Amino acid sequence: MNERRALMNKIQQFDFTLKELHLYLDTHPDCRRALALFDKYRSAKQKCVDEYVKKFGPITPEQNSDANHWSWVDEPWPWERS
Repeated sequence: MNERRALMNKIQQFDFTLKELHLYLDTHPDCRRALALFDKYRSAKQKCVDEYVKKFGPITPEQNSDANHWSWVDEPWPWERS
């Protein structure tokens, strides 16, 4: 598996984990363990997203960082990347 695909897989895994924790915290808002896990995985996901954007370009339009070029439209689109 190439590095691009591996990073995107990690991001997707963190998204799944965060969504599950989010649902759990909706019904257990004072669970310190779940809150700590949510913070841990949110931070880990952000590191992966930052690395991905730095190496391969934006995943979302808000991540465009080039003041001279709207790189969001550069091919391939995020969902076309493999």
